[in-house]
Amino acid sequence: MRISTKGRYGLTIIVELGKRYGEGPVPLRKIAEEQTLSEAYLEQLIPLLRNGGLVKSIRGAYGGYKLSKEPCEMTAGDVIRLLEGPIQLVEGLEETDIPQQSLWLKISEAVRVVLDTTTIEDLIQSERNQPQSDGYMFYI
Repeated sequence: MRISTKGRYGLTIIVELGKRYGEGPVPLRKIAEEQTLSEAYLEQLIPLLRNGGLVKSIRGAYGGYKLSKEPCEMTAGDVIRLLEGPIQLVEGLEETDIPQQSLWLKISEAVRVVLDTTTIEDLIQSERNQPQSDGYMFYI
């Protein structure tokens, strides 16, 4: 299974909105600037996230986007399935030899479990727990 930029950037949008959950709407421009991503590409993804029920849009001068539910209630699997489709490692599995079928099914299930048990809140906490680098590198 390969996650495209659509899935990666979509997950980035959701995580950034999750970091600001409860603070009001966030303009896409702000996410694009902070993450150095193309605002035009994010604008293509946001309707998919909105129509899929993951984000809400707020119009007006102070408008933007916010999560439709708390970060702890949304999983990485929700986002990836919406943007990438079914989580499937191998296509045409029925035509594969039985021993290989079993392997591909186990791997696909493991990927599904990780995506479905990792909440957006988990991703936010993971980022917060990373040590901050000051940009210096020392050689001995």
